Amino acid sequence: MAKGLTEKVREFIERHELCRLATVSKDGSPHVVPVNYLLHGEFIYIFTDYGTKKLSNIRRDPRVAVLIDEYRPNKAVLALGRAEVLHAGEEYREVYEKFYRKFSWVRASPWREGEAPLLKVRINRVISWGLPER
Repeated sequence: MAKGLTEKVREFIERHELCRLATVSKDGSPHVVPVNYLLHGEFIYIFTDYGTKKLSNIRRDPRVAVLIDEYRPNKAVLALGRAEVLHAGEEYREVYEKFYRKFSWVRASPWREGEAPLLKVRINRVISWGLPER
């Protein structure tokens, strides 16, 4: 299990559906975008489109940060890790089904394997604030 991925942190991550994904741009600067996500097992999954800057960045440098937060009271989880890109396969289909059930925008405009890449973030370390320790 990733360092810091406690049960309370998992509950917080699973309670939300929007995060900010930070990738490393070609010039080394950060690129941050809001995206929907799912926590499944030990991974955070994010669908994207071909041709996006985040996908290009991850293909060149897989280091990412994922921030899930809320305001009043301030609580947040920062997951640091590495992303890989999935295009098809059993894992892709399993995660797609979860996205399909959770998000109306997926049901409104469904796609097939190979039409949208899936980012699989392996969480290496978690930093949280405002959450119980255990």
